[in-house]
Amino acid sequence: MSGHEFKSYFPDSGGIDFSDRQTNIDDAARAELRELAARYPQPRSALLPMLHLVQSYDGRISPAGVTACAEILGITAAQVSGVATFYTMYHRRPAGKHHIGVCTTALCAVMGGDALLECVERKLGIGPDETTADGTFSLERLECNAACDFAPVMMVNWEFMDNMTPAKAEQILDDLAAGKEVRSTRGAAITSWREAERVLAGFPDGLADEGPSAGEASLRGLKVAAEKGWKAPSVPPAKAAKKQGEK
Repeated sequence: MSGHEFKSYFPDSGGIDFSDRQTNIDDAARAELRELAARYPQPRSALLPMLHLVQSYDGRISPAGVTACAEILGITAAQVSGVATFYTMYHRRPAGKHHIGVCTTALCAVMGGDALLECVERKLGIGPDETTADGTFSLERLECNAACDFAPVMMVNWEFMDNMTPAKAEQILDDLAAGKEVRSTRGAAITSWREAERVLAGFPDGLADEGPSAGEASLRGLKVAAEKGWKAPSVPPAKAAKKQGEK
């Protein structure tokens, strides 16, 4: 195991640090967790957004968050921990104010993703799955972000930073550290990782329509088709009627 990877000292807890009991889960947080559970016919279906809400309060999956989710949903803490430790989007250790993700899969790697990750590591002085001492940044090596047409891609609090270079990455990190406004390539202005987690939980921040939702590379094929008058082939009447009957 390399020095950049977390060593688990909690083999009996599913990787969650149950020795750290610090929490911001209060009555207001529990009320919001219950609100999420009430949105689903089967309350247990709310567990994923509830875990995002826990992270918005505590910056990780905390023991208090696990207990609260289990009590509200009527399941065991072990069941909550099992879900929380299955998905990489749930953090077992405190994340930074800004969570940086660098994709090094396939096309991003070919286009410079590994060099981009090495640059961010040097700049922040941490490796993947680590957080800076001042709590400003955490870093993750990401698997495909489904943005291959903008490779290499870096994410800040789950917002896209497209067509990245080491120089661009360093500038973004400097601006974030200085508290300057940073805007996603295809999205809203960057807030914080905890605020982004709250949105993922299901509490909108009003920024969903801010910034472009699609970039030039994604729309290029559509523009070429329009210029050349290309259209999707029509469906023969017999097949169309059959499909209608299947509905």
